Amino acid sequence: MDSASRAEYLRAIGIDLWVPRHGPRVPPLAEPAAGPGPGAAAAEAGDPVEAKWQALWSEVRDCRKCPLHESRTQGVLGVGHREASWMVIGEAPGAEEDRRGEPFVGRAGQLLDAMLRAIGLSRGSNVYIANILKSRPPGNRDPRPEEVAACLPYLHRQIELVRPKLLLAVGRIAAQTLLSSDAPLARLRGAVHHFGERNTPLVVTYHPAYLLRSPADKRKAWEDLKFARSVMAQIDGDRT
Repeated sequence: MDSASRAEYLRAIGIDLWVPRHGPRVPPLAEPAAGPGPGAAAAEAGDPVEAKWQALWSEVRDCRKCPLHESRTQGVLGVGHREASWMVIGEAPGAEEDRRGEPFVGRAGQLLDAMLRAIGLSRGSNVYIANILKSRPPGNRDPRPEEVAACLPYLHRQIELVRPKLLLAVGRIAAQTLLSSDAPLARLRGAVHHFGERNTPLVVTYHPAYLLRSPADKRKAWEDLKFARSVMAQIDGDRT
């Protein structure tokens, strides 16, 4: 990414100037060609992976496992590259996500996109984005334990289908749910955690909606993103 573009994205996330610290430079990540999304033309008849995606989407669309289906407009599965190296996981759909059927839209989504682009990523090319809950909680309240229990198997199946190299949990609820922890976000940041049977590396940062309310913490989020990028660089180095 050229310096002008990086500066633009850093300004969007509230960082006026990025000055690399002393030490080895982590190169920006290359952006692969965009991959197929739900219902894309690349899906071939008889493709078993596509069949699993379609079955998952049908189950989310018709889900009645918790009372949230009574107040939602639609289920929100996920968006992005289905073979992404990065998978971003948030909390739950908001009002705009519920209306449009896509996670992280509106102001929080715009900030997330800027955050990702600042480290050489983009929605739909090398990132898959999902939430813990697939239905919007009324009034955007915190998810209840029974709602998380009902939805979490859907997320596990998404992670298994995407098979990301790195998970980025944004926000306290996503981080605590994925890590089965009640530790505060401050204690979970700045470390490499692991998730699931594949022991997928997981990094924690702030939710974009929180950063809109607390812009003073945007610099901390930028440190988290640089840390996550360094973790991915190490993963890629280990696999070459």
